[in-house]
Amino acid sequence: MTASIVGWAHTPFGKFDTETVESLVTRVANEAMADAGISAGDVDEIVLGHFNAGFSPQDFTASLVLQADPKLRFKPATRVENACATGSAAVHQGLRAIAAGAARIVLVVGVEQMTRTPSAEIGKNLLKASYLPEDGDTVGGFAGVFGKIASSYFQKYGDQSDALALIAAKNHKNGVANPFAQMRKDFGFDFCRAESEKNPYVAGPLKRTDCSLVSDGAAALVLADAETAKSMAKSIGFRATAHAQDFLPMSKRDILQFEGCTVAWQRALEKAGVTLSDLSFVETHDCFTVAELIEYEAMGLTPRGQGARAIKEGWTLKDGKLPVNPSGGLKAKGHPIGATGVSMHVMTAMQLAGQAPEGMQLKNAKLGGIFNMGGAAVANYVSVLEPLK
Repeated sequence: MTASIVGWAHTPFGKFDTETVESLVTRVANEAMADAGISAGDVDEIVLGHFNAGFSPQDFTASLVLQADPKLRFKPATRVENACATGSAAVHQGLRAIAAGAARIVLVVGVEQMTRTPSAEIGKNLLKASYLPEDGDTVGGFAGVFGKIASSYFQKYGDQSDALALIAAKNHKNGVANPFAQMRKDFGFDFCRAESEKNPYVAGPLKRTDCSLVSDGAAALVLADAETAKSMAKSIGFRATAHAQDFLPMSKRDILQFEGCTVAWQRALEKAGVTLSDLSFVETHDCFTVAELIEYEAMGLTPRGQGARAIKEGWTLKDGKLPVNPSGGLKAKGHPIGATGVSMHVMTAMQLAGQAPEGMQLKNAKLGGIFNMGGAAVANYVSVLEPLK
């Protein structure tokens, strides 16, 4: 064990006309340091996760974190990006700094502001996380990419519309108890399953309720080395981490396999010395409901082509054998790209510390798994967390 999460902060996710990337970053940076009980002078290094890709006119944003406190001036600060896994890339970069002995305390921030971008540009920006020579003209943007994946899955394994609607309904129901979630409404299976004026088809077999939200928001956490963490009020340790990067072109792999997801989970579980059944819950990357469905298979919860069993038999419900996305996931919580991976670590740390909001807190959560994905299973990050105090 090289590092622990010792403090965190999280804005609500949503549409914020009065916020900026800078205001979101400085807010969570200060709140995370206060939560950890440290001052800005105690921070040795800063890592910012910010995808951007045209969502914000302000690029070169690493130094914006310094605006939170003058004592952060001259600290090493780096921005990292790995598509929708940008937040986890930032977390893992912070862990490496501690493992290398270059830092004792690292401040990690993830942020995105997407809602100020005109609708026509949102799809173009998100498509930058795909392989443009092959996917650049995809109708519907990134939803179109996953619409193609869903269509291929249906063609191979049969119509899975019921399973996708069950996943959407589960995550929306879970999100009701999450005060940070952008959409806190229990839509129910029937609404998610049926095409309607309020739930039209977006791309292929994917309806609006199958797609994560366009969001603004930020999250932050404080990492500390093992010795420092001993003196902190709370400590959520990293039992293991893994990162598997796959080919960007979908034509170079079987896109229904999510092989990078499988490799990352296998590596992390082996390092942690546990099996999937040992986990108390998982926060997984449901950018689209079909992604969560395939991730059930890729993580080893079901055999290939049988992911629907996990949701239809209730395995992934809050009271199931492996609750998945008790926070509501990206589907209900929202998906501000650079903030998502950091948010997933904050939500998991809250659960393990027994500090999740009422109604969201799971009983006796001892071991939490996180899977954060960039692109269509290109950047694959897994973390396994456990409470140390």
